[in-house]
Amino acid sequence: MGLKAALSKPFAALVNSRLNKLRKNAVALQQKTFEHLISKAKSTSFGLNHHFGEIKSYDDFKKNVPVRDYEELRPYIDRVTKGEENVLWPGKPAYLSKTSGTTSGVKYIPISKESMPEHIKAARNALLSYIHETGNADFADGKLIFLQGSPVLDVKAGISTGRLSGIVAHHVPAYLQKNRMPSYEVNCIDDWEQKVDAIVEETKRGYALDFGHSTLVPDVFRQTLC
Repeated sequence: MGLKAALSKPFAALVNSRLNKLRKNAVALQQKTFEHLISKAKSTSFGLNHHFGEIKSYDDFKKNVPVRDYEELRPYIDRVTKGEENVLWPGKPAYLSKTSGTTSGVKYIPISKESMPEHIKAARNALLSYIHETGNADFADGKLIFLQGSPVLDVKAGISTGRLSGIVAHHVPAYLQKNRMPSYEVNCIDDWEQKVDAIVEETKRGYALDFGHSTLVPDVFRQTLC
């Protein structure tokens, strides 16, 4: 067992202990988070239009904020993508996640600087929970193959914009950088078929150099991986 795998087990046990304490108080913690988010956003355009200042409970929220699809939220999103501040969340978002849909074309999902660490933490905890429950940490010492979108980001109205998995690639912690695959150059390939072929070739070379076992991290999970 390598150093990373050995260290990950006690760390996984520590995180699992903390998560168990949170689980026992889940309802109260959810209410606290709810109140924090409402208070934080009450002075935004969306918050003012939906009377966030009057929302004290979940029932209040349901009454003031109806369920809507992307098209009904598009007027707010369009204002964000043009650079306007304090629309859905205070200030400007840290990123705009771009996704293609079959009904509405390209969609932009704002990602706040406050939310990004929570995405990372959630994925990290998922991996650590697996280690704690199974006792298997061997993958931490092998190569990790990340299937993701291009990490090259565009800029739209001063906001970094790209695929969610490409955005999160900029937040992979240093302790995973040395054993991650494929290379940055391969991840920047836009054409998916070409990228897969290049990943296969790099992986073959890795095994030839005796890199040991590899773990595949698919894009659906890579989007929030730490």
